[in-house]
Amino acid sequence: MVTLADEGLMIPDAPTQPGGLESALRAGRDAGRKLLVPYVTGGLGTDWAEIVRAVADAGADAIEIGVPFSDPVMDGPVIQEASELALRAGATPVTIFDELRTIDAGVPIAVMTYYNLAFHMGHERFAESLAAAGVSAAILPDLPLEEVGPWATAADAAGVETVLLAAPTAPDERLPLVCARARGFVYAVGLLGVTGERDALASSSLVIARRLKAITDKPVLVGVGVSNAAQAVEICAEADGVVIGSALMRRVLEGVGPTGAGEFIAEVRTALDANF
Repeated sequence: MVTLADEGLMIPDAPTQPGGLESALRAGRDAGRKLLVPYVTGGLGTDWAEIVRAVADAGADAIEIGVPFSDPVMDGPVIQEASELALRAGATPVTIFDELRTIDAGVPIAVMTYYNLAFHMGHERFAESLAAAGVSAAILPDLPLEEVGPWATAADAAGVETVLLAAPTAPDERLPLVCARARGFVYAVGLLGVTGERDALASSSLVIARRLKAITDKPVLVGVGVSNAAQAVEICAEADGVVIGSALMRRVLEGVGPTGAGEFIAEVRTALDANF
């Protein structure tokens, strides 16, 4: 158990053996590959499963599936719009999990949503539902390290990896605790603010990647503000890989379909492979 002395809270130690997501990402990294994880909003349109398959075929190392929530505090306008449209169409955690069972993308799947959904469903039921749907990991961005214990215990028991976020403002003494408990990968938040495309890569994304790489051997991926192939290449000079969400989902909202989504991810994949 890890103790946060100032809070008097106990955090269960992470399992010593990596799960499916971390094993896949480590294998890719060890082979000299920079890691690419696209984000796709679950339940958006009738072809979201085909979009998942398309980005997997285009070179994704894993895929992050967003489960829409009514108050997405970390997400900017693009993903908020995608989530709202999916909710209006009737998307729920159950309908998304049911469809995930049929996708078989060939790469690990991580679900990103907000803690309220896990709490409302119950930790054990939510974790077991993820595992039954073939999901390797969960990202709950509004669940802080200090409060992760009950969820992490249930997730570990179900074989679901809990990806933790590391903010660019985190003090040096906090980052080792985040890295120790994180599973799958360490999600380096590139900048303060919500998700969305930016004209230039934030300098804070390079700094947080360097800080994390100095203290952990777990895969370090940067998300939030990584908007195109050039920025992905720039950040991967410091990080093991990138998460790209808003730039992909903007294209999906514009109607590019599975083909266009795959083409965008293939463009990023080609740039990473050409530079590393």
